[in-house]
Amino acid sequence: MTAHTFPIRVYYEDTDFSGNVYHAAYLHFFERGRTEFLRSMGVHHSELAREGIAFAVRSMTIEFDAAAHIDDELEVETRVEGVSGARLHLEQTIRRYGSVLARAKVLVVAIKSAGGAARLPKALAAKLKP
Repeated sequence: MTAHTFPIRVYYEDTDFSGNVYHAAYLHFFERGRTEFLRSMGVHHSELAREGIAFAVRSMTIEFDAAAHIDDELEVETRVEGVSGARLHLEQTIRRYGSVLARAKVLVVAIKSAGGAARLPKALAAKLKP
């Protein structure tokens, strides 16, 4: 599977007192990238919720390489690294005009709305296989 890219614009609300993007804002950017990645494959959180399934971030490791600033045009790239059972391993990168600003390794797990782990639906797992 090829990588999915989603554009993000940096707004004033994303920045801190120094004019740089506040570190927690990158979590929002990564989340939007993951959501749009799934949406591009026809997978919608609302439909999964009707099936009693949701995704939860189990772990995330982030490396910050450079700062983004107000009005920057960024791209969030999302790539599947692996799929197994209830787990989805993703690699995400935020770039500004090709330069890497932040990188994340994300472990997402499928959970039942009532609690506990859920296997990924077979059709979804097939779409996600790298």
